[in-house]
Amino acid sequence: MQYVKPTIISMKNHPEFNERWVQERIAADPSILQLGDVVLKDKERSQPPGGKLDLLLQSVDEARRYEVEIQLGASNESHIIRTIEYWDVEKRRYPQYEHCAVLVAEDITSRFLNVVSLFNGSVPIIALQMHAVQIGDAVGLLFIKVVDHLTLGMPDEDEEVYEVTDRNYWVEKASETILELADKCLQDFVHACDPSLELKYNKHYIGLTRGDQPFNFIVFRPKRAALSFEFTHPRTDEIDSLIDESQLETLEYNSRKQTYRIRLTLAEIERESTVLKSLTRLAFERRN
Repeated sequence: MQYVKPTIISMKNHPEFNERWVQERIAADPSILQLGDVVLKDKERSQPPGGKLDLLLQSVDEARRYEVEIQLGASNESHIIRTIEYWDVEKRRYPQYEHCAVLVAEDITSRFLNVVSLFNGSVPIIALQMHAVQIGDAVGLLFIKVVDHLTLGMPDEDEEVYEVTDRNYWVEKASETILELADKCLQDFVHACDPSLELKYNKHYIGLTRGDQPFNFIVFRPKRAALSFEFTHPRTDEIDSLIDESQLETLEYNSRKQTYRIRLTLAEIERESTVLKSLTRLAFERRN
């Protein structure tokens, strides 16, 4: 097989391979960014403060959106600020989705790499270094991820900070009747996903274990009058519709923890068992 040496092309002042050319290549095939299974949602998207977002991508499960800004040459202050500003605008306009800012540049310098890294955690951001590579008469784009967004940990990954208690602790704080609601949720909904899962009693909530290891895609918080049923999942139209079409009483969605919260009584568990089973299954599949 013949070896052909590739040539790196600088696009900053190139007459043909400009920013619009890059934008069109990504729009035609978003997979080249290696962000997972994503599709093009919009390009040159007008922003309320002025300006246009280069590309808006969305995961095929419609859970996450990526606000993509392209910069030829080296990244600079305005590029970083613009990327984060557009991410913030889209996040406020469409809070039902997860949002991640994506900064693309030919050269992400160590200085700006440090700046972007400071934002990571408070602002989910991905930085991609881009190269135009010529091999013979063909030109392709190569993207290297130099900063990845921080993925929020599942509740069980921080399990050690919670003091382990027992069933009697929660009977005293709530009641045996409320604890029986957690038992019923375990038997009717959780065991339909995995019969090996069991309740684990912690100081601030009742979680789940699988083989003595935390597996908290659902947690329960017993109260005197009801049971709080909380499951972890990015907010989606599918889940919102399931809940809205039921008679379940919901608490505010926790965007930071990506948690839905539902207030349950025995009557609601029996009346809405089909919906609760579906919600449990969605949370379980996402956790797996």
